[in-house]
Amino acid sequence: MTLLKDDPLTPLAFSVNENKGVFAVLLGSGLSRTASIPTGWEITLDLVCRVAAAQGVTEQPDWAAWYRDQTGQEPNYSDLLEEIARSPDERRAILHRYIEPDAQEREEGRKIPTKAHQAIAQMVRSGHIRVIVTTNFDRLMENALREQGIEPTVVASADALAGAEPLTHSRCYLLKLHGDYKDARILNTDQELSAYPESYNRLLDRILDEHGLIISGWSGEWDHALRAAFLRAPNRRYPVYWTSRGALGGGAQELAAHRAAKTIPIAGADEFFQALQQRVETLEQSQRQNPQSIDLLVNSTKRYLAKPEYRIQLDELFAQETERVMAQLNGDQFPPHGPWDQNEFRSRVQRYEALAEPLVRMTGVLGRWGDGRELPMVLDILRDLYLQAEKVGNGMTIWLGLRSYPAVLVFTAYGIGLARSQRWQTLHALLSATWPQKYRDSQRVVSMLFLDAWKGPDSRVWKELEGLDRRKTALSDHLLEVMTNWRSSFTGVSAEFELVFERFEMLATLVYLEENSEEALGQAAASHHNIFARMPVGRLAWHEASATLLIQELQTEATITALLQAGFARNSRRFLELFIENFKRYASEMAWR
Repeated sequence: MTLLKDDPLTPLAFSVNENKGVFAVLLGSGLSRTASIPTGWEITLDLVCRVAAAQGVTEQPDWAAWYRDQTGQEPNYSDLLEEIARSPDERRAILHRYIEPDAQEREEGRKIPTKAHQAIAQMVRSGHIRVIVTTNFDRLMENALREQGIEPTVVASADALAGAEPLTHSRCYLLKLHGDYKDARILNTDQELSAYPESYNRLLDRILDEHGLIISGWSGEWDHALRAAFLRAPNRRYPVYWTSRGALGGGAQELAAHRAAKTIPIAGADEFFQALQQRVETLEQSQRQNPQSIDLLVNSTKRYLAKPEYRIQLDELFAQETERVMAQLNGDQFPPHGPWDQNEFRSRVQRYEALAEPLVRMTGVLGRWGDGRELPMVLDILRDLYLQAEKVGNGMTIWLGLRSYPAVLVFTAYGIGLARSQRWQTLHALLSATWPQKYRDSQRVVSMLFLDAWKGPDSRVWKELEGLDRRKTALSDHLLEVMTNWRSSFTGVSAEFELVFERFEMLATLVYLEENSEEALGQAAASHHNIFARMPVGRLAWHEASATLLIQELQTEATITALLQAGFARNSRRFLELFIENFKRYASEMAWR
């Protein structure tokens, strides 16, 4: 397995950052579609509908089928537009209503620059992107650039090219291959798009020869003149990255093969360009050589967390990483069916940990350096991961239970970070937060994700991991091992990390016990039973040295005051005493196992 397996974004971020101004961006109609500006096909069907209405035709369930019945041909954007409007001026006027937002559309955030446009504009402002080529004739890109204080050199016609600032001298060069919708020379029809002016071809040849390329929202199937430019470009000195929400079509595959393009599957242009911009920015600020992609995310988390004005970016960073993890939970690497196998169990645990590691380490940073405002976001992440795991209900029990392991890891890292920074109030709020359930009574987070309270594989199964076969608390010991490997991101390299981990577990056990009333615990303790209340206990049950130290800590006045003020032990000294007594009985029984 390579470090950047299944991560094409980080190599691209390195290329963009290390080769400032070398990459150009090619944007197609897919980017404008996100802004509610219709595609050519949608405009075609709407034009069919409007023409039919003018002729008195009633509403049809399928306008494309109706058009085929009437004409014997497929609806064609170019043919229809030419038939309706003979001159370029007429065609331009028709397109206005599809592109310009009215007052309501502006209020609803439609037909305005998208997050993708804004992210590209930010990379232009930082100097990483200088050339933008687009087949769109709207002005979303120009508007996004101007919001960043950048006045681009806009070339939307051969005449404009003749008088434009030279490419090498422009801070931002925007080539609008099909023209601008307010210009009568806009290119719409197949005939108009079959060939570009010679000056355009020379410029395109230069751009494709001297720049790397990031393609988004362009199908590569039409725009014959642009396809021709691709096919005649022999040089591959810089790479081409082609983003796609699905498999590339036949025409695009031909172009991608010709330029040896790297295909990047994406959920959407907004998510892709935002993530790219964030990683490029992090690389530029860190000035580190070849950091791991995980380090980029961790450093981004720290940077966004440090300044209140970056709260939106912080939320979006976590949303993107959470979505990535959730998308892969249902992947082929985690099939719910299949017989029990020790090697498969060990392998799955490792794969879940590799998948969740970036998000886990990022969340640990929130625990260590947050201020409490991040807690609702963390709870949302935990619930999203858990609910995604629950969506698969058929399969082998052990594999189904293991699906929510990433949520356990995130919960543990955040809790450790809180314990490390002694943010007791937030830690109690995390552990005691209500966890709504659809068909059952609500639970608390500690009752869903902490050690044996978690509905994952039985605690004995964790002894199947290498080196844990003789451990009394295999899951707890394994979590300590995992978090120790990741601790540098959110707790530093303190020699006391093991104690921090065990302090978190002890306090989580205390909050779990809070499900009981003080009166009920007192009565149970008086009955002289050994363990008088059930509670999940980790490695402290047998690790006597740490247990003794932490119990002494729980009995100091400063710790008692701090914990009770934070809500622990039901704000009761007597409850805390009962917890310590019950814990000692657990440890005594564990010693005999």
